[in-house]
Amino acid sequence: MSARPAPQPQLASPPALGSPAIRLVLIDDHLVFLDGLSESLARQADLTVVAVGSNCADALGLWDRHRPDVLVLDMKMAGDDGIVTLRRLLTAHPRARVLLLTSSDDPRDSLAALDAGAAGYITKHARYDELVGAIREVHAGGRPIGEAVARMLAVRDRASPLTPRELEVLGLLSEGLSYREIGRALDVTERTARAHAVAVKEKLQASNAAHAVAIGFQRGLIGPRGSGSPWRRKHP
Repeated sequence: MSARPAPQPQLASPPALGSPAIRLVLIDDHLVFLDGLSESLARQADLTVVAVGSNCADALGLWDRHRPDVLVLDMKMAGDDGIVTLRRLLTAHPRARVLLLTSSDDPRDSLAALDAGAAGYITKHARYDELVGAIREVHAGGRPIGEAVARMLAVRDRASPLTPRELEVLGLLSEGLSYREIGRALDVTERTARAHAVAVKEKLQASNAAHAVAIGFQRGLIGPRGSGSPWRRKHP
């Protein structure tokens, strides 16, 4: 299925306090569900649906075209894997905010989505107001997840957190520095910097450095670009 233009939003009222509406792209291969969701979200005063699609290619193409504030992505589509789509998107655009939507109630699926860099996760069994709340939370920089998943994350993070040095390396990777530049910033060899980066990718289960940075942003491990990395302090 090719991407289709979204229905024209009918906002009930202007966004609160004059703020611009949250721009959404919706991706789901169940077209009846997609149409209903698009029309429902478009009625929210602070949301606007700029486009909808039904597969991986749509997700990547529509994000490039519209650069939405939040991409709502079906986790399991016919012929496509939402996790693979998410990783491809975040590798190219680490700051993309993606809310994964699925029919699965298995917390292990939620964990897989978050490990891949999703900003949040919600099931199709959730109430409509919960979905709207999750979209707003993702846009605000939050991370909507269920209690079961939060417990699993807490246990796992206690078992294998990033070390302070690994967090420094992750922050420097987010600045776009090479391993040689990271080594200079931290007064270590390029080889040591690379080894720390490998450890970061393994612990975050990232496919590459860009994916690790995306996960770091989504988990709140690193702040906005240029927010006080060691490189910035040593090389103003």
